[in-house]
Amino acid sequence: MPDGAPYRPEAACGATPPGSAPHTPPAEAPRGAAARTLRDAASLVRAGLVPPQAEAAIARVAERYAIAITPAVRALIDPADPADPIARQYVPDPAELVTAPWELPDPTADAPHSPVKGVVHRYPDRALLKPLLACPVYCRFCFRREAVGPGGGVLTEAELAAALEWFARTPAVREAILTGGDPLLLSPRRLGHVLGRLAALPHIEILRIHSRVPVADPARVTPALAQALAIGKPLFLCVHANHAREFSAAAAEALQRLASAGAVLLGQSVLLRGVNDSVEALEALFRAMLRHRVKPYYLHQLDPAPGTARFAVPAAEGRALLAALRGRVSGLAWPTYVQETPGGGGKVPLGPAFPEVPLPGDG
Repeated sequence: MPDGAPYRPEAACGATPPGSAPHTPPAEAPRGAAARTLRDAASLVRAGLVPPQAEAAIARVAERYAIAITPAVRALIDPADPADPIARQYVPDPAELVTAPWELPDPTADAPHSPVKGVVHRYPDRALLKPLLACPVYCRFCFRREAVGPGGGVLTEAELAAALEWFARTPAVREAILTGGDPLLLSPRRLGHVLGRLAALPHIEILRIHSRVPVADPARVTPALAQALAIGKPLFLCVHANHAREFSAAAAEALQRLASAGAVLLGQSVLLRGVNDSVEALEALFRAMLRHRVKPYYLHQLDPAPGTARFAVPAAEGRALLAALRGRVSGLAWPTYVQETPGGGGKVPLGPAFPEVPLPGDG
């Protein structure tokens, strides 16, 4: 999506501009060629998501960063809208090859906090397990974009065993967080094995999974996958979604299946220019989450990964957007606005701050 394309706030919040027809995803799943994940510049051109004259430039982006647009995501994109907020998240742009001076290859500094391959231990009581580095889709703003890709980076049996052994011998860790990549790309058998091993550890009280699958590739949420989440301990599933339109009918079915399996659903989003950088867009997103039993949990400030500057929204603007939502939406729809600190220091809340109101009895 060209960065210079005009941005329409009504498109960002899913509303229909006057005089135009709404984009309606197909009632049935795409078939044949349309049912394949788009993974290169040529397929994007054939799908009408990239103009033919841009194919060579997009191919150069693909040489550095992975591309994947699932049929489910493709069905949500309105190719007639140059500012489509779904396309902006997934369709590559030549601007990705321009690195701003402040952008970093590892903006969250995972590497210094990795005691064994696949594990990141940044906080005393919780740790990440990255069993693979593949995703169903590749977001153009991903903070791990230098590491993820279709190669998968799947931990070998020996590496996974070493990672699980680290959790076993680290009793201070009470919460194990599966991320990646996308853990829901694992087979139900493999996912169930990993969750079962972690849940069997007496000191692990909570498990968490971070995933795009329920909205980006909902057909993967089969009964077998949902059953793999039934582990007998609290399991929280953080669903990454940035726009209300991502909650399709298929996504609703997948989320219902996950909730019925006992997963507590949380929502995490990234504040993105041209996607959700308006009060209306954020309100629509958070309301869509709640309608689908997903509690908005985190709204992330964009991490400064290479080639992502076109998505950046200043923190002052983000605080103003959230302040404008206060009182407009239920407290259930209120996420914590956070930013990763440099050097791997972890997340800190960004506000907004509200003036103190004197109360009776205050000194």
